[in-house]
Amino acid sequence: MIFANGSILPDSELNPVLGCLGEEIAQTLGGPPLEVCIVLDALEGLGEELDSGALDPLIAQYAPPGAREELARIRPQISRAALEQRLALELGGLAGPRPFGRSQVRPLGVLLHVAPGNMAGLPAFTAVEGLLTGNINLVKLPRGDRGLTLAIFQKLTELEPRLSPWLYAFDIPSKDAASLRRLTALSDGIVTWGGDGAIAAMRKLAPPGCKLIEWGHRLSFAYLSGWEGMDLFPLADHIVRTGGLLCSSCQVIYLDTDLLSVAERFCKKFLPVLEKAAASRYKAPGQAAQAALYARETALEQVVDRAGFDDLNYPGQSCSLTLRRDMELELSHLHGNVLVKRLPRGEIIPVLRRQRGRLQTAGLICPEAERETLAALLARAGVNRITVPGHMSDSLPLEAHDGEYPLRRYVQVVDIEDP
Repeated sequence: MIFANGSILPDSELNPVLGCLGEEIAQTLGGPPLEVCIVLDALEGLGEELDSGALDPLIAQYAPPGAREELARIRPQISRAALEQRLALELGGLAGPRPFGRSQVRPLGVLLHVAPGNMAGLPAFTAVEGLLTGNINLVKLPRGDRGLTLAIFQKLTELEPRLSPWLYAFDIPSKDAASLRRLTALSDGIVTWGGDGAIAAMRKLAPPGCKLIEWGHRLSFAYLSGWEGMDLFPLADHIVRTGGLLCSSCQVIYLDTDLLSVAERFCKKFLPVLEKAAASRYKAPGQAAQAALYARETALEQVVDRAGFDDLNYPGQSCSLTLRRDMELELSHLHGNVLVKRLPRGEIIPVLRRQRGRLQTAGLICPEAERETLAALLARAGVNRITVPGHMSDSLPLEAHDGEYPLRRYVQVVDIEDP
């Protein structure tokens, strides 16, 4: 399906829509700029409908299970007050008088968003960031979007029809290079979410002079030092809740020790906690069975793919732990099946630096007296987000994204000299 001019259209309209898109973009950019108050008013109206439950049928129809809970988690960050604070933080100070005249903050113009599919609502959220900075937004929908993004766009433009010429969405397969090239040819910036393959593909399609804004896949982990006696349930709940699917999901639980016996003791203590988290999350019909199947598949893959590696496996009810003897940061199996490794603090920098540029969140559990020291080590290794484990995938007020402020990447500073 396609979203254009405030309407949802069939895929058969792709060529006609693309044929007129350049002219429509020129007309929009030649008219009045998109005022941020218009965007904030529309988002405030959308938030009020979300709070009242008016959007619950839409969420139930188009979003995956658990989406309502995730929306409730991020709701405070999309309030009008939070967005106004974010605009002031990320864009404040870029405009103003200069010795030569003045500087202004202007949108790039047209942003093509190659949207991710690993979190419900994220394609719409990346477009909202483009709206907040006054850009026209062309969204390439991820496979399996289920119609949620189109429904959000339609609701936004119903609340505020003036947003219609600033929002487009296209369900174009990644292999349709010809159609994607037509979109990139109209874009001033390409916002790419995804792995190395997706980013490399868009680099090839981007015309010269087009700004590439890459939000690639990242790796996150938990780091535990002096964990005995501490509450481990928030970490377990995070592992089960996110299923390892997000850039901020814990892929490896690192322990500040070089002793295998300590790591074994941790696994024996943590497995019942992980089982408790799984039991509290997998309540819908079939969820527990599906999780048990994932755990079984993980165990079988360990036997086949890791023969000779001397891993220690701890199977549980609908989850599992795998204690490996190396220190490398890598992807875990999904859905409550996580890796455990030893990483003495003296090895943090040399080991994690091997993944520099891919590091994101570290969930840190340690005595309060050691938190600043360990946080500094993790930051020097390249980690750009350090949280308590239960908040690894939560949206924190006024935080950066992968170490940068996104809105700054979607604008340009225009310097104007006075005569």
